[in-house]
Amino acid sequence: MEGKKKRRWKTLLLAVVCFVLGGGVTLTVAWQTLGQDGQALLQAYRLVTGKFVGEYDQRTMVESTLENMVTALGDRWSGYLDPQEAQQVKTARANTYVGIGVTVGQEPEDGLEILRVTEGGPAQAAGLTPGEIIRGVDGQAITAENRADLVNAIQGEAGTTVTLEVEGTDGARRTVEVTRQEIHGLTAAWTMLADQVGLVSIQNFYSGTADLVKQGVEELQAQGARALVFDLRNNPGGYVTELTEILDFLLPEGTIFISRTNDGEETVYTSDAACIDLPMAVLVNAESYSAAEFFAAELREAAGAVVAGEQTSGKGYSQMLFTLADGSAISLSTARYYTGSGISLIGTGVTPEPLVALSQEEAQRLLAGTLPPEEDPQLQSALAALG
Repeated sequence: MEGKKKRRWKTLLLAVVCFVLGGGVTLTVAWQTLGQDGQALLQAYRLVTGKFVGEYDQRTMVESTLENMVTALGDRWSGYLDPQEAQQVKTARANTYVGIGVTVGQEPEDGLEILRVTEGGPAQAAGLTPGEIIRGVDGQAITAENRADLVNAIQGEAGTTVTLEVEGTDGARRTVEVTRQEIHGLTAAWTMLADQVGLVSIQNFYSGTADLVKQGVEELQAQGARALVFDLRNNPGGYVTELTEILDFLLPEGTIFISRTNDGEETVYTSDAACIDLPMAVLVNAESYSAAEFFAAELREAAGAVVAGEQTSGKGYSQMLFTLADGSAISLSTARYYTGSGISLIGTGVTPEPLVALSQEEAQRLLAGTLPPEEDPQLQSALAALG
């Protein structure tokens, strides 16, 4: 039954997109196959575009229709993206973008607090540092109303410049001109902690991450690491292919990931016998989503890894990004996934042992990259559990 519903949903969506975005072109899907719901939707569109006497913006109407269609699914992981948002998502997943190399926070409303500065990027070269606040972009002051637009305005074409008004940590303001360039994100970093414990921090599981993680682990092993800690706090997840490549590298032989669609199709990912034979721990928090929390669950299940930090979100659906004719896109949950032993994280997530929370100040410093290991309660709890 679920499979039939899914096929009908796909047929309806195809018909709507062909009709709405094709400007009334002949549909490739027969009218009678749509059912009453699909027919009603297309009839409404025809009535509005053919009969409505007032003025309206067709682009706005189409976007609202598509957005509401996906929102009505009631799935927090599915969503509609306009063409600009869709392109930004694709660029971010490639771990390459054109910009100045800063990560900014959600506060304050009238500014952009710099949380992180990319090493070797143009922002660092211009003297920007974490904790400073961008108050204006190209002469326009940041407000709650234009904040999102000015975040986008900081990006642009490589080689062009953007002028920022920056407020320092001392409250003084200055004007800084920064030249945009292509930024290649380093999604994993590693260092050796005291007592020969290797720390590998993973920012996401998008393109190129697996190769970096493997490189980091191998370098730490060559330096004599006796244990490994993987920091996945504030990691939004990423691609299944990157995730399973890392799990295969770390774990012994066995099933490491199971994916099932509503049509009953099952895909099983396995690991070979080669593995990393070291004690391991994983750090997670409430912002560890998808591949990040799955990584923690599978390492604990298959290798007895310590998981420390805060309760994770409980995501158990994987999404596909479907690009539409106008460049917009729908991110749609298309499969459920399970650990190697068949456990779903939906609604439960991963419960760390030990369960340790950060203070608000500590959490902000973690985001900014200014929380040293010796002052990080979650990291210290993981090290204590490793012994």
